[in-house]
Amino acid sequence: MDKHILEAVQTGRTFLGIELGSTRIKAVLTDEDLTPIGQGDFTWQDSLVDGVWTYDLDHAMRGVQTAYLELKKDLRAKCGAVPKTLAGVGISAMMHGYIARDKDGKLLVPFRTWRNTMTGPAAVELTELFNFNIPQRWTIAHLYQALLNNEPHLAQLDNVTALEGYVHEMLTGERVLGIDEASGLMPLAPNATVKDAKYDPDMAEKFRKLTASKGRELDIYKLFPKIVPCGEVAGRLTEKGARLLDPEGDLQPGVPFCPPEGDAGTGMVATASIKPLTGNISAGTSVFSMIVLEKPLKKPHPEIDVVCTPDGKQVAMVHCNTCSSDINAWLGMFKDMLSTFGANVSTNDLYTTLFKKAMEGDPDCGGTLSYNFFAAEPVMGLEKGCPMVIREPGKPLTLENFMRSLLISSVAGLRYGSDILDEEGVHAEQLTAHGGLMKTPGVAQKLLAAALRARIAVLKTAGEGGPWGMAILAAYMGRKNKAQTLEEFVDEAVLSKGGAVVEGPDEKDIAGIDAYMEKYRACMPAQTAL
Repeated sequence: MDKHILEAVQTGRTFLGIELGSTRIKAVLTDEDLTPIGQGDFTWQDSLVDGVWTYDLDHAMRGVQTAYLELKKDLRAKCGAVPKTLAGVGISAMMHGYIARDKDGKLLVPFRTWRNTMTGPAAVELTELFNFNIPQRWTIAHLYQALLNNEPHLAQLDNVTALEGYVHEMLTGERVLGIDEASGLMPLAPNATVKDAKYDPDMAEKFRKLTASKGRELDIYKLFPKIVPCGEVAGRLTEKGARLLDPEGDLQPGVPFCPPEGDAGTGMVATASIKPLTGNISAGTSVFSMIVLEKPLKKPHPEIDVVCTPDGKQVAMVHCNTCSSDINAWLGMFKDMLSTFGANVSTNDLYTTLFKKAMEGDPDCGGTLSYNFFAAEPVMGLEKGCPMVIREPGKPLTLENFMRSLLISSVAGLRYGSDILDEEGVHAEQLTAHGGLMKTPGVAQKLLAAALRARIAVLKTAGEGGPWGMAILAAYMGRKNKAQTLEEFVDEAVLSKGGAVVEGPDEKDIAGIDAYMEKYRACMPAQTAL
């Protein structure tokens, strides 16, 4: 029995972070020093229904409940006790998307996730109207596209939110969002203080007039959730929410919740990347890089999203819809092939061995190109995706070069965006990476360093990821020193754990990836022709 965990659980001096990721819903519990002491998870998957990528929201709530019950099981095994109360809770989820409901809370259309790319006309028109890049996955683009499509559900529309806002509301009854996630519904007022954070009033008024001219006036301030600054209480666990989260009846209502945030915000927190010119990379099903800006970009770029840190600083974000999916597909086939011949290789050994094999390949992949697009990729101007391998005639196909091409392909979109940011004079000398692609030391990390020409750090806490970052935000809500900034609190919480492994860019890898990217760009018409 772990006496430290037992004392933390029994006294309620613990913080819970729950994150709804694209393939896993994960709950992480920390002690008051923000060291993880327990976790639980639930595996799920999106579905393509009538051309829309979606998740069932009842399934989402069952997943949150299951992850919490698995956490309780983990704690029972470690200390024989489960929480009656908690010092703070935070809910995080995949960014943006569109959850539209009527005045009674009824869902009007299936939840439209970040992965959908059906809002192109709306995104283009709003970008021009606001002189600010509006990505297709942002909530305001989904809302306006619904109007352009004359969708009948708008007649009953009462409110719009994102996934973490929905879960937070189910548990607390409060319709709110944190600053980072709110900045992905629509742009925020640029000069507002953290405590006065709000949707940009000039853009909101332009949007109201635009929609009124099309026959249905849409008021952002009535439709979108209230913004609650980081560090403030954004609701408390209700009796109904307590039974929803913990049907076994142990957890009592009244637990404070911090503002719900997107997984971009939790990634920034978990990697201590919220100071100007610090940055982070999250690499899993999708991949994105974020660099905190010292000053606004000179002009809008369709490839670069501008969002905010949880404490309101502008961030340049390069978001790619697909990262590891094609790697997973190929390695899944390799595993099946090995099984056909009676070879029982664990998934972990397969990934580790083949990832390391990639480092034996030619720097430019020896004439092998891979395109990993499972969906549309706005960063590269693709309206639909199709995974593809292209080989240069006369050059042998080797396992080493094939694996290397899969890995470089998974971060090629980040390279596109990084080149644009370099032209803007925005470059971080070091980026902190986390996510599944980083699990094999010295492979994806080393290739990322060469692709982005920056040092790439991986913290020993990288495996805790977004749920841990959300627990940190919950702890910031209850900080003893109310004058302490989020920057100071995060540095203390994250960097004190130490253990960063840093890889710098290798000149041979840089030259090889530069040559690979030249051919990669030249063959992109093969993608657009499909």
